[in-house]
Amino acid sequence: MEGIFSKITLMGLVLIPMAGLLQVKNAVADNPQVALVTSVGEIEIELLPKFSPRHVSNFLTLIDENFYVGLVFHRVIPNFMIQAGGYTENLTYRPTNRSVANESLNGLKNRKYSVAMARLNHPDSGDTQFFINVGNNTHLDATSDGPGYTVFGRVISGRDVIETIELVDTGISEGMVAVPETPIIILETRRL
Repeated sequence: MEGIFSKITLMGLVLIPMAGLLQVKNAVADNPQVALVTSVGEIEIELLPKFSPRHVSNFLTLIDENFYVGLVFHRVIPNFMIQAGGYTENLTYRPTNRSVANESLNGLKNRKYSVAMARLNHPDSGDTQFFINVGNNTHLDATSDGPGYTVFGRVISGRDVIETIELVDTGISEGMVAVPETPIIILETRRL
């Protein structure tokens, strides 16, 4: 009897984690996913609408409108972040009249490979520019003193591409610092 009980218990321990794994996989499948095809490779991002519904909706609209096509990663700071979504290859700003209310109190943190909305000093000034954290940037999180930078997604594929971008040579161009010397262009965006 002891041998049978041990086998059943062992089977139960094996089946419980498998069932949990299926639930995690399904949760990921329920979240929208997008691809950014850049001149150095493809990055896939899982968006998190449960936590940041306004930011995800805004980002998906921009993806569907091909807003990001032809824009570059214009600000690259190793161990901090890589930023895109506002400037063309010759650093001409692509104007927009949209803004998104801050959702940084959603519990998500600016950790490595999380995707967040860039903004000005005003918390609700996020529009089209986003960044991918390449370090754990706790100083960008919301605190009891005020809002932070809203995380709305996470990288699920293309970390090697992100590392390639992070390590490019940068300089000052058009009065902007940390601009890649060789433009990293977004060639295509699509939902997965």
